[in-house]
Amino acid sequence: MIAFKTTLKTLAAGAALALSLIASPSLAASCGNGPGGFDQWKAEFAQTAQANGVGSRGLQALANARYNNKTISIDRAAQKGGSAFTMSLDTFLKKRGGNAIVSGGKQRLRQNQGMFNDIQRRYGITPGPLLAIWGMETGFGRFMGSENVVSSAATIAYDCRRTDFFKPHLIAALQLVDRGGLSANSKGAGHGEYGHTQFLAGNIMRYGVDADGNGRVDLSSLPDAMYSTANFLRSHGMTPNYQPGQAGFRGIQGWNAAPVYQQAIAKLGAEIDASR
Repeated sequence: MIAFKTTLKTLAAGAALALSLIASPSLAASCGNGPGGFDQWKAEFAQTAQANGVGSRGLQALANARYNNKTISIDRAAQKGGSAFTMSLDTFLKKRGGNAIVSGGKQRLRQNQGMFNDIQRRYGITPGPLLAIWGMETGFGRFMGSENVVSSAATIAYDCRRTDFFKPHLIAALQLVDRGGLSANSKGAGHGEYGHTQFLAGNIMRYGVDADGNGRVDLSSLPDAMYSTANFLRSHGMTPNYQPGQAGFRGIQGWNAAPVYQQAIAKLGAEIDASR
């Protein structure tokens, strides 16, 4: 039996945090489009971080954060939309290795049958879409990112284009450093996504589950990542009926904005579930 507790911040609480950050005079006056003012901005942001409950470890991680040019490059490319919003499902699945995700998902389902049965009992989420997301996001944990999470989160929060959206995620990342769910050296993707299924820090705070019972939510732990992902999907309306046109599909829509990605998760998930 897996012992766990849920660290679940409501969407209302997340919205309140976002509003408090937007309303902060020190943050409203400061952002940038290059590395020149980053250190000064960090010093300003540290005051707001402390006011939002960030402790000494989180503040030190912020002080040590470096401007990440790769994060900015990734974000600029993402803002242009990209081929994932226009390519066909068949093309997308070939590029992303759909057949390998299905076979790998079936293998990992056999290896972790008890865990996935328990997840379905607790959250009503079948294993297929969880395994499809895991395979799609990180190749079943083989590559969870090479960018420093705190530096990436700080860089994108500092950038003037999307600062209001990402500042709450930076606060959350610093709080996770305080709590042990992240370290100052944790590596993830370009926007600060972290773990087996690539959560932004604010979503770890809202939906994170300490499934391995070690007292912290750390999505480099497979149980924590799978239970947290199921919690996210259920909270966004997913049910066992998750194909396009069915009510539960909205859970997948909450996960990713690209229609072809949504369709891929539904298709691969169904193929994995069919092997049970």
